[in-house]
This record gives sequence, C-alpha cells and structure tokens, in this order.
Amino acid sequence: MSLPVVAIVGRPNVGKSTLFNRLVGRRVALVDDRPGVTRDRREGTGVLLGTEFKVIDTAGFETDDAATLPGRMRAQTEAAVRDADVALFLIDGRAGVTPLDEEVASWLRDYDTPVIVAANKAEGRAGEDGRLEAFSLGFGEPFALSAEHGEGIVDLFEGLRPFIEREDDEEDEVQEDDENGPLKLAIVGRPNAGKSTLINKMLGQERLITGPEAGITRDAITVEWEHGGRQVQLVDTAGLRKRSKVQDKLEKLSSIDTKRSIDMAEVVVLLLDATRGLEAQDLRIADQVLEEGRALIIAINKWDVAEQASSLFNGVKDALGDGLSQVKGVPVLTVSAKTGKGIDTLVEAAFTLREQWSTRVPTGELNRWFDDAIDAHQPPAPKGQRIKLRYITQVKSRPPTFVIFGTRLDMLPASYVRYLENSMRQDLRLGPVPIRVNLRMQKNPYHQRARKT
Repeated sequence: MSLPVVAIVGRPNVGKSTLFNRLVGRRVALVDDRPGVTRDRREGTGVLLGTEFKVIDTAGFETDDAATLPGRMRAQTEAAVRDADVALFLIDGRAGVTPLDEEVASWLRDYDTPVIVAANKAEGRAGEDGRLEAFSLGFGEPFALSAEHGEGIVDLFEGLRPFIEREDDEEDEVQEDDENGPLKLAIVGRPNAGKSTLINKMLGQERLITGPEAGITRDAITVEWEHGGRQVQLVDTAGLRKRSKVQDKLEKLSSIDTKRSIDMAEVVVLLLDATRGLEAQDLRIADQVLEEGRALIIAINKWDVAEQASSLFNGVKDALGDGLSQVKGVPVLTVSAKTGKGIDTLVEAAFTLREQWSTRVPTGELNRWFDDAIDAHQPPAPKGQRIKLRYITQVKSRPPTFVIFGTRLDMLPASYVRYLENSMRQDLRLGPVPIRVNLRMQKNPYHQRARKT
C-alpha cells in the first residue's frame, strides 16, 4: 500500500524545509535564512501519532517565466501538488498574508488537491494576527505553528488526519535483508557533470531540475526507481568542488549533504564530463568514496560528444590506476545522459558490484585461500624475526572486512597487506570493491606470566 502524500508549498523563506525536517524527524533538507534554498522536491517519510505518510518539500513559489530556473522550480512544485493527497500551504505568521501568498492561493485553487493553511513562525502569540489574516485565503481555519520549536504540530496533524489516515491493508512484505532490498545508488561528481540529467533519463521524466547553470542541485534528492523488476534508490547530489574554492555557507552545507549520501549508499557512480576529462578533484572524490568503504563506478558522461574518445578512455583508466592505489580495476564505463546509451550497462555493473561488496566468504574457503597465499608468498622476516600469520576470519561484509591474527604483526609491511587484499579480490571473486584488513596480535602467554610474578 502506497503512503498518503503531503506536499508542503508556499512562497520562499516561510519555513517549508524546517517543517519538512520536523515532520520526518531529522535534519534532512538544507535550511538557511536566505530565500530559494530548496530547488528540487525532496521526499521523506513522516510518522505522527502512529500514522505514516510521505512528505514532499517543494521550492518556494515564484512567478518567473517557465524557461528560467525559478520557472523550472515551480514546475516541480506543480507536479508535487498534482500527486499529493493534501497540500500544506505555509505562510509566515509574523509577516501576515502577502501578495505572493495570495497568488499561491489562487494557483492552488486550480487543482483538485485539498489544501490546509498553516501560519508558521508563530511562537507564543507572535503569529496570531497573521493566522487570522489567513482566513482570507479561503481554505478554512488556519493552524498556528512553529516548525523550529515544534509548537502546534499535534494540532496540525489533527487537520491532516482526514486526508492521510487509511484503513489498514496488507502491505507488501519488505525485504529486511539489505542485500536483497533496493540498490542504494548515489550519483556524485563535479558541478555540471550531468548528474540530474542522467537520473531524469533513467526515470524517463523530468523529475529533477536541470539546466546550463552550475550548482542547480543543492539537496541530495532520493528517488525510487525500478529497473528490470529490481528496485533502485537513486540519489542525486550537489556537485563537489575543491574544498578551498567552497566559501559560501550554503555550498558547504550541500557538500556535507553529498558526503552523507556517499556514506549511506551501497554503490557510488562518479560521473565525469567527457568534454573536461579527469581532473584532480575527480580523484579526490573517488578516493573519498573508497575511504568510506563504498563500491565505486567511474562513468564518463557526454560520450556522444566526446572528442578523441579512445585516447580519453585510456587516459582516464591509466590515471585511475595511478591515483587509486587502494583499489585496482574500478569499472570505467561510458554513458550519455542525453541519449540514454550505456545506462543499462551501468545499472547491471552496480548490481554486480553490490553483490561483491556484500560477499561473505565461507570459513573453509577463506582459510584454504589464506594458507595458499602465505605458501605462495611468505611474509618477510625483518631483522631476522619471523612474522607468524596464524589464521584469518571475516567479521563483516558491506564492505568485506577481515581480521588476521598472528605475532609481530606490527612489523608486517603495508605492501604485504596489499598483496593479500589483491589476492582476495582475484581468488575469492571479491572484485574491485574496498576491502578492510585488520591485524590483531595474539598475546604472548609467557610475557603475561612474567608480568604476574
């Protein structure tokens, strides 16, 4: 059973994103004092008094031409209202009803979607005059609330209840095992690499705002998608620039949001611009993804307009081989967000990588490999002291994480650990995913006995 949908609408800077965060119970949407922070529509799940519903945060309503960025933002808001069970029309209670509020009200009357009005920023009695003014909008009795402080939320829910409460139906069984659940696929990269355009092509609709302007995407937006009968959670993210170039507070918040999305993803696609090639910032992003333990795919976008394609492809692969020493063989694919070419290959590669990233090696197979790897290449004996590797165990997957027990492991060179990791990828079919190897030295029982005496 699909969840009922509440779309939060209103002019810029009335507190829509703050209310969205309050309803979903965590700070998800970016919030700032300046107007126009939200651009794409962001979705989340709210629960009030045991009732679960979907919440959509929309961009502030603007009256600009449809071809402009504010106009394209309004188109996303219109789509959200069309699909919603109820529109929550937010005004600033302290400012009262403005001409733009009246224009939003007129626009909402063109839809069949029910509307509830709430006067925000009404701490104490601060917004009472504005709440009373809101009667003139013609949508019934307005609610007073403070999204920032949580005041009035229960009263608001009582107003929403008739539109979002449904009789209990048998819901589809949800897979609790993440390995069989939706693929969490994040698209990252520098600004203007085509991330939103690629996701729109995957979805077959203009779900995300795109355009020639750099930095359109600010929030990390999650969209549900089905590909070949398999569920995917696509995450569009803000472009990541070199840290020294990021001065604006809002861009810093967007970067933090993107990094949080990387941490929550299973597979991350780093999208490159074929017209710009591989730059140092791309390598920094790739390294960050691998450091977080996520599976990584490099996708070169705009391949339909690439010049000297073969040379570009080989150059990217060589640079990755030199720049990403911790994981060799990261997949490099070509796509066109404009034509859709390469998307099926990209998604299949992502599912394969997730399977490898989720691998748990049977204990017997793991220890047979371990013995063979040591026989093929004995650990060194620094200063004539033998390093003894006794056994290995896998403590977790996602990413595959192992613990090696032995003696004098503090003297084991990093190059030998890399040898073991590369051997695992090849012999245990783990593929080009991050592997964690921890070393744990066994205590010397004679040393312990000597200390007790």
